[in-house]
Amino acid sequence: MSLDYEIYNLGDVKLQRGAMLRDCKLAYKTFGTLSPSKDNVIVYPTWYSGQHYDNEWLIGEGRALDPNKYFIIIPNMFGNGLSSSPSNTPEPYNGPRFPQVTAYDNVRAQHRLVTEKFGIEHIRLVTGWSMGALQTFHWGALYPGMMDLIAPFCGSAKCSRHNFVFLEGVKAALTADAAWNEGWYTEKPQRGLRAAARVYAGWGFSQAFYRQKLDLETLGYSSLEDFLVAFWEGFFLPKDPNNLLTMLWTWQNGDISDNELYNGDFKKALGAIKAKAYVMPGQTDLYFPPEDSEFEVANMPNGKFVPVPSVWGHFAGGPGTNPKDVEFIDAKLKELLAS
Repeated sequence: MSLDYEIYNLGDVKLQRGAMLRDCKLAYKTFGTLSPSKDNVIVYPTWYSGQHYDNEWLIGEGRALDPNKYFIIIPNMFGNGLSSSPSNTPEPYNGPRFPQVTAYDNVRAQHRLVTEKFGIEHIRLVTGWSMGALQTFHWGALYPGMMDLIAPFCGSAKCSRHNFVFLEGVKAALTADAAWNEGWYTEKPQRGLRAAARVYAGWGFSQAFYRQKLDLETLGYSSLEDFLVAFWEGFFLPKDPNNLLTMLWTWQNGDISDNELYNGDFKKALGAIKAKAYVMPGQTDLYFPPEDSEFEVANMPNGKFVPVPSVWGHFAGGPGTNPKDVEFIDAKLKELLAS
């Protein structure tokens, strides 16, 4: 089977929290052609549990992310099963022994890919949904002079305390399954995965989404239970639990100021983002409410608050679930790229 992505070997990488990730691999896929002057670059990181395939809904001819115009790089996050992850790392750092990886580690690795592999010094736009937005904010804060534009949508620059608590529920559901076996499972802990899916289901879409029965009317499920099983349990069951927990830890510890540049000063980190930014929260997102984005924009020199008018909650931002929201986000990205 031929892979539709490539691997960049980073060698031995010392991670932010002290561990060494040996023979570290960053999986990525590119679209379009790098211009001779290398000035048409878009970096588009992946989200929680997503792989590059799950980002492709926003790329296409006539879209803002048009491969005829831009060279688009989708780097896969550590822990997502393609880049170095619990599921593909050899002993002794396999499974639950896989080290703790931060968004800072991810973006530093991506920076190496962009500069070392492609010789790119300047990026036109960094954009991403959810944890992709977290990485987008990190790009803006860690390499402020490197890109013109950023567009984080349905995500935040720092995991809020409320968001942290929600993720504790997901983690508890996943690890309560006896088959979980402290991460040394021999068979898939499917009860834990199904339970985690149901915890997620109450958060991924908004109250209005469920009130309007969009799971039935628009997505075509036969009942609420059918939606919970077919959509949500179906979403989680193929995924590796240790991978999910690695990325969950990355998410909970996301903070653009948690590094030697900003030493925990969140406002300072936001203030350092030079790029022109469209910060696009989903209006009804329960993970990343618009208030958090308003605070971020208020502390960013070139930030604009652009809420996505949608009742689709967090899923207003992906992965291409509601066509109207896709059109809104695409139009705003076009507007930003034209500026």
